[in-house]
Amino acid sequence: MAYVIAEPCIGQKDGSCVEVCPVDCIQPLKEDADWASVEQLYIDPTECIDCNACTESCPVNAPFPDDQLPERWSAFAQLNADFFAGRG
Repeated sequence: MAYVIAEPCIGQKDGSCVEVCPVDCIQPLKEDADWASVEQLYIDPTECIDCNACTESCPVNAPFPDDQLPERWSAFAQLNADFFAGRG
């Protein structure tokens, strides 16, 4: 299971989750070229170790375990995965 960042992150990009992630699976980083062009942060589903650190640090409650993602935000699982599909 991986975590998914959903709609509450849009327009926020607080970054608290990035700071606490032990495997650096949340992007983009503030220093990345695409930081300004994306509306939210994303979790790499192949790198996430399901540690829950992101949920505890997020001030807007945006990360969810993928199996507990509210139905209204179900598309965010694919959006998170797609963000990492072309990165390398």
